Amino acid sequence: MPTDPTLDVERELFAAGATCVIGVDEVGRGAIAGPVVVGVSLIRSATDFPAGLRDSKLISAKRREALVGPVLEWVEAAEMGEASAAEIDEFGIVASLTRAGERAFAKLAIADHDLTGAVVLLDGTHNWLKAGLIPALDIRVRAKADRDCAVVAAASVCAKVYRDGLMVTEAGDADTYGWASNKGYGSEGHFEAIREHGVTPFHRTTWLRSVSPDASGE
Repeated sequence: MPTDPTLDVERELFAAGATCVIGVDEVGRGAIAGPVVVGVSLIRSATDFPAGLRDSKLISAKRREALVGPVLEWVEAAEMGEASAAEIDEFGIVASLTRAGERAFAKLAIADHDLTGAVVLLDGTHNWLKAGLIPALDIRVRAKADRDCAVVAAASVCAKVYRDGLMVTEAGDADTYGWASNKGYGSEGHFEAIREHGVTPFHRTTWLRSVSPDASGE
């Protein structure tokens, strides 16, 4: 059963000397259209987080949207980085995740957030951030961190709402490919629209050769 996140890990890191903890999560990895987005959220103390905060996949779109404001009040900073469908086609998804993460961290630096002594909590099992961060940061890869760690859940929610907004805007009034609802994932209606209208520059064309018409997911 899903569990609510805590600040247990964040408190351990602060107790061990971390000056700030940065949560990192990605959204859009499995889509066939649109960018992949990496969200980062930064805290400097383990204070109570907004009620109802959870991994973005475990809460409704309405709840996610309602949480963004409280999350932004809770964290010191939250930034998003993107890598486009064209970049994913050219460089592959892992390199594109690295690029998107690098861009999110660059925004933190541009906004003059001091990252000296930071510890990064990266959701997953593979450190795709490491190659892209200069100077190097202390990155801790943790499976299900978006479910268990509040700072990562915050990044997850902000990134999901941000990317969903991009897809709705790109859909426009006609919404030929159903992006306002499928958010670029491979629903049957999305594949049917591709068969009827062809692909757009917003599609990941290399992925369309390898996914099945019933592919979908977060």
